[in-house]
Amino acid sequence: MNLAFWRRNKEGQPKKKKSAVREWFDAAIFAIIAATLIRTFIFEAYTIPTPSMEKTLLVNDFLFVSKISYGPRIPMTPLAVPFTHHTLPFTKYSKAYSEAVQWKYRRLPGFSDVERYDVVVFNFPEGDTVALEQQEQSYYQLIRYYGRDNVWEQNHVTSRPVDKRENYIKRCMAVPGDTLSIKEGVVYINSVQAPIPPESERRYWVKTTGDPLNPTRLDELDIDPNPAGVFDSALFRYDLTPGMANMLSTWPVVKEVKPYVRAATQEIQVFPHDTAHYKWTEHNFGPLYIPKKGVTVHIDSTNIAFYDRIISVYEGNKLEAKNGQFYINDKPADSYTFKMNYYWMMGDNRDNSLDSRFWGFVPEDHIVGKAWLIWMSYGHGSIRWNRLFKTIK
Repeated sequence: MNLAFWRRNKEGQPKKKKSAVREWFDAAIFAIIAATLIRTFIFEAYTIPTPSMEKTLLVNDFLFVSKISYGPRIPMTPLAVPFTHHTLPFTKYSKAYSEAVQWKYRRLPGFSDVERYDVVVFNFPEGDTVALEQQEQSYYQLIRYYGRDNVWEQNHVTSRPVDKRENYIKRCMAVPGDTLSIKEGVVYINSVQAPIPPESERRYWVKTTGDPLNPTRLDELDIDPNPAGVFDSALFRYDLTPGMANMLSTWPVVKEVKPYVRAATQEIQVFPHDTAHYKWTEHNFGPLYIPKKGVTVHIDSTNIAFYDRIISVYEGNKLEAKNGQFYINDKPADSYTFKMNYYWMMGDNRDNSLDSRFWGFVPEDHIVGKAWLIWMSYGHGSIRWNRLFKTIK
């Protein structure tokens, strides 16, 4: 790290040796710079904290996420403490970054665009505002449930730039220009049924003869012996993969196994949160167009709920409604042209995932990278050896 190494010593003058402290300091600076460049532009390690992608990804799977697959994103908030995300270690509220310098969204060339059914890491789109005492929940969901005044009275509320929002990992189910719909829990893309990941989970009704299911056999099949719901001595609700459901249906004590589908009721938590026009549920949803850069759509009171956040938050315009007329940047508007591409993300554990069905589209500037490899996995008190160095599909 001696930047003057090319200079010759004066004749007869002994070369000055660096102290041990200086050598350690130089090595540390080099390691920090190298690690920062690697995690920013090549790959970064992540941990799976929730079961929203089971059984494709398990809690305490440790991943490498490729930044070069879609092209490394240039940091938008460059002034930050190395190896931190949004909060300083050992603190609750101290930011690990400064917003004194903010760069616009740019991305270096990558090997491909985000493709349908890729497993993708991205910044949480509704993470622009956060209630710090309840960071695991969407701030906007809290507002819808409890009201703004209550949320602000009971929490420290802060804002975060795009690249400092919480990292999420989901499967990309639809890309820009697609039309997505969900019928009885089954996803359709452009009117064609989407493939079901073989390790994906959803909830099933399991009806028995009245005899309990053997918990030891359930554990051998990697089924949680505690059902997601118990309704009487013969009716249970389990989170199962398609293979697990088929296996349970062969058991003598099981009379029926069928997917759980929520009744079509007004559900304020489901996107676009407009129950006057859209009585959708997470199991019956759409059809919904996924915005594509350069495409112009008509906007009115029946569809503005789809696009208001895109227009005002993600693409930085001033959006107002006055006397039945929409104004964008103080000009009357009945249409809008998208400036970015958007994606639709869903967890493989379909009935236990906070995903696009609840908060909508993922803008392209929120994309972090492609999930690539499980390098370590830990659960049930030991290493899951069969998951080590497993590629993610």
